[in-house]
Order: sequence, then structure tokens, then C-alpha cells
Amino acid sequence: MLHARFTDHAYPMHLHETWTLLVVDDGIVRYDLDRHQHGAFRQVVTLLPPYVPHNGRAVTAAGFRKRVLYLDTGQLGEGLIGPALDHPAIDDGPLRRRIDRLHGLLLRPGHDVAAETELAFVAERLRQHLGRSGVPQRPPEVRDPRLADRFRDLLDERLPAGIPLAAAAARLHTGPTYLVRAFSRRFGMSPHRYVVSRRLELARRLLADGLPAAEVAVRAGFCDQSHLCRQFRHTLGFTPGRYRATPRPGASRVHPGTLEHPVDGVARAVHGNPDQVEPVAADRAHGGPVVPVVAGPEQFGGEHGGR
Repeated sequence: MLHARFTDHAYPMHLHETWTLLVVDDGIVRYDLDRHQHGAFRQVVTLLPPYVPHNGRAVTAAGFRKRVLYLDTGQLGEGLIGPALDHPAIDDGPLRRRIDRLHGLLLRPGHDVAAETELAFVAERLRQHLGRSGVPQRPPEVRDPRLADRFRDLLDERLPAGIPLAAAAARLHTGPTYLVRAFSRRFGMSPHRYVVSRRLELARRLLADGLPAAEVAVRAGFCDQSHLCRQFRHTLGFTPGRYRATPRPGASRVHPGTLEHPVDGVARAVHGNPDQVEPVAADRAHGGPVVPVVAGPEQFGGEHGGR
């Protein structure tokens, strides 16, 4: 990933071993690719194929500001190099917004699953642009409850550390975007939000056992104490310190290394409307406050809640 602003720098002819996914936030970039001149500006997404020389320079004295993602060749495949040479500029507002969200997630630690999910949808959209029809398809309605349940079990098995989306998809013999859509349709929340919710469950129990917040963060799978605090406040509305200070009569003590099965409130989304998940009433059994979880199914253009 590269974020940069240039005024008088001009790139000489060079190449990359990766796909180069470029968005320009300010200014205009003029570049040569395969002996043809092109322009990159705010309204378009620019995709430069691997192994093909290109250069780049600002069109005006004001320069340009850009953000770049370098994608491994396996993300798109070398078979799409030809179409990318013919049409490196892609005018697609939803794709641009996806890329913007992906950059934001990559800048914040602890959002690996959300970032990998966004990347999977970005790659899917790019492949559709470079395919035979050249037209993005409408996101499919995925109803695969058995697969969603298996994915949930796998996420539970790998808590609190988590599992990369690509590894989960390979283990379940499916594609990443299909897997995310199946899960989100079934449970009304993205895999990322599910994992964060489960980690927060464990964190609350560890805090109730009297462990310091810094240790709780590590044991519950968060990057550090500040990451735990941000997620705690975003989801629950208050800090870990305030939660620990709140009286919880009858709260059961749980060994710091254990996680119970998902609370009933998550499972309730299976039989209800996936766009509106009811408050997790089962949390009362653990002595903590009720946590409402509201999320829509993951379709293209939807959010992944990656805070």
C-alpha cells in the first residue's frame, strides 16, 4: 500500500510483479502503458497489469495525490492482463467506494478479516469488469445455511486468534465472497462483526474476573488495550473500566482461556429477519448489560462494520 502526493516528480518507465490498483484523490496523472497514453483522475479506478512497463507524471503544476494497492497476481490471474491493457481505467462508483473502505481498514490494526473481505469483493468486481461481458453483475442472493453454520463453527474453533478468510474458504471448499454472503444472510452480520462480538464476550468475562485491561486485550484477541477500548466503546457504548466498575450480581466466573457457544441472540437471527437482530437477552445470564446487534446482510456496496 502506498499513499503519496507529488508535484514535480515524474516516474520513469518501470514495471511491477503485482497488479497496481490506483486511485487519484487530487489532480490528474498522465501515463504511458503498452505504447498508449492514458490518464488517471478522481472519477476512475486505474488497474495496471503486472510485468508491463508504465510511467507517470502530473498534468498540472499542482501535482497529484494518489493511493495505491499492490495486489498479488493470484488475486486476479495473469489471464486478465490483456483486457487490463486495453481498458486500464474503470469508471465504477461502488468499486471506488469499496477501495476507499479497504484503504481505511488497512490503516487501522485489528481489522484483518474486514479488510480481507473488502479485498475479496474488490477483486470480484475487477474480474467482472475484465471478463467477457465487461459488465459487473448484480450481487447474487446466497442462501446456504449449512455452509454458514460450518463457517460459524470454524470461527468459533479458531477464537480468539481468528482465521484468514481465504483459509476458511479453502477449508470449506468455496469462494470468499460466496462464503461471506452466505454467512451474512444467515446471521445478519458480517464475519468480522461476529468475531469482534465473540472477542468482546470473552473480554467482558475476563474483566469480570479482575484481569487488567492490557492483559484482557491480548487474551481476547485484540491488538492492544487501545484496540479493545475502541471496540468496547463502539459496540457497548462505554469503556472497559466503566464496565468493570458496574455491579453485576450473580455473575458467573469463567476461566480466562475458555469461550462458550455463541449467545442465543446471535442464533436468533437465523430464524428472524437478518436485517434486524434482536438484543442479546441471554447476556443477562452472564451478568452484563444487554447488547443490541444490528446489521444488514453483506451485499456489494454494504458495510462491514470495520471500526
